[in-house]
Amino acid sequence: MPSHSLFPRYSYPAHILLGVARDWLLLRHRSFRADSAACLAELIPPLKVSGREHIPSAGPCLLTFNHYFRPGYNAWWTTLAIASQLPMEAHFVMTDELTFPGKWYAPVGSRLSHWVLRRGAEVYGFTGMPPMPPREKDVAGRARSVREALSFADRAKDPVIGLAPEGGDMPGGRLADPPSGVGRFVFQLAGRGLKVIPVGVFEQAGCLWTGFGPAYALTVPKGISADERDRIVAKQVMENIAPLLPTHLRGEFQ
Repeated sequence: MPSHSLFPRYSYPAHILLGVARDWLLLRHRSFRADSAACLAELIPPLKVSGREHIPSAGPCLLTFNHYFRPGYNAWWTTLAIASQLPMEAHFVMTDELTFPGKWYAPVGSRLSHWVLRRGAEVYGFTGMPPMPPREKDVAGRARSVREALSFADRAKDPVIGLAPEGGDMPGGRLADPPSGVGRFVFQLAGRGLKVIPVGVFEQAGCLWTGFGPAYALTVPKGISADERDRIVAKQVMENIAPLLPTHLRGEFQ
């Protein structure tokens, strides 16, 4: 790959594609960490990693990362990059539907993607979450997904959970405020003993970068309303991710 290329060359090993297809059909469990390592071994140039000293050696922890976006970039590579650097399996909270806004095929594409992604979540043991922005019809489904993730945190030994608070593509890939309820979700997970670790993923100078920041404790005043706590926690989460990104991707969290 020429050194002056704007973006990395992303590819999936044939044996991984075939294995995923087989296990998706059979609903057989796969190791996302192993598949991630195999995919990242094909990345040209290799993944750049900063803050290795902050990569957790064990749980319980909550990895919060930006939802990096540009046309042509598959957000799946964000989770692949993070998982490939962990010494353990992580439980990611992932979208369970693609909405294709403005596309003529959106109704059929959304239903098909929901079916495909829900089975994919089962194969890797992830929690599927209704897409962002929130839709009224998804209220019950979103609550069910939150309960599923919290249940995993309660029953797993040293759980490691991955979450992109923004929950969807943002213009220019810049950080944006998470939807209402995300701060409350993070607060509940932290209350179960999960330390919060920020992660930043982005492309720069033809390379894919992943940066890990130090774990931190949420600072939440007592006696405030649930809505205010939701907002404060969400803001803290994004402010800790921002320093791990180039300035132009930090949005309002400079």
